[in-house]
Amino acid sequence: MNRKIMALLGGFASAAMLASAASAEECGSLTIAEMNWPSAELMANVDAIILENGFGCEVELIPGATVTTFASMNEKGEPDVAPELWVNAVREPLAIAIDEGRLHSLVNGPITELGEGWWIPPYTRDNNPELETVLDVLGRPDLFPHPEDSSKGAFVGCPAGWGCQLANANLFRAFDMEEKGWILVDPGSSAGLDGSMAKAVERGENWFGYYWSPTTLIGKYSMYLVPFGVPFAGSENWDGCIVKSEQECADPQPSSWTHSEVHTVVTDNFMQTGGVSSDYLMSRIYPGQVMNEMLVYMTEEQAGGEDAAIEFLLTREEIWTKWVSPEVAEKVKSSI
Repeated sequence: MNRKIMALLGGFASAAMLASAASAEECGSLTIAEMNWPSAELMANVDAIILENGFGCEVELIPGATVTTFASMNEKGEPDVAPELWVNAVREPLAIAIDEGRLHSLVNGPITELGEGWWIPPYTRDNNPELETVLDVLGRPDLFPHPEDSSKGAFVGCPAGWGCQLANANLFRAFDMEEKGWILVDPGSSAGLDGSMAKAVERGENWFGYYWSPTTLIGKYSMYLVPFGVPFAGSENWDGCIVKSEQECADPQPSSWTHSEVHTVVTDNFMQTGGVSSDYLMSRIYPGQVMNEMLVYMTEEQAGGEDAAIEFLLTREEIWTKWVSPEVAEKVKSSI
């Protein structure tokens, strides 16, 4: 029989003890959003394999993306689960949905060490230990020469049209980077941004720019996220200026990057009837380094979510077996 989850502390659930065994009747059926980026594909397929083979659930994967999946869950109550929902893209409507009881967060941070910001290669940091913060890097444009004007430093921002393009442009102004000898580079596209980093790192050249984790390139090149050296300057500065157009952001203030939040979000119906599947979802957290390594595997092997999930379950038993009971772990192992 299904157990009813009674409440979430402050809107977020803490990890619960897993049931030692479960039947199909106890678990039932559920739908999981398979988001359209690699880490989310991996997570959705790992969840499906463990819940189906370990707990006897009936699982259907539903294609999705952050905004469309959130809207469907909020308005239609389906799919039941979004394993990797990036909150910054839907923060205000998600807060309303949680406050009104339509949606719930089971896990705040199903992947550790994730986030956005400004990165340098590991050898740049090793060769220049004085570069402890972004403020330090900004004083050394000579280490990152622009290809068309070596007297200036190149800072690689986001392609035009991306949300992060505005944030990077306004932070560029906030830190007076032009006056300090920097040029803001528009990489033109996602491929251009990736190519800029890859070309520099594979040549052993310094590189300084925006990126995010978990991603294949951060894992492949072990890129270093540079602390800004200044505190977050508040949501009024960030939401009311940094993420807006230059015309709407007359006086941007220096700030660290806003905290990136990823949650596992479920519908209210699932919250009431999830039972053992809720217990499992509350317990599973991926170490960021491991997730980055899996994304490198997916790229190099051209592996989809299902193949990557099997690889993860076969090679990372020390991680996922802690999420389930020994009995469930044995069922999963025997199924793959």
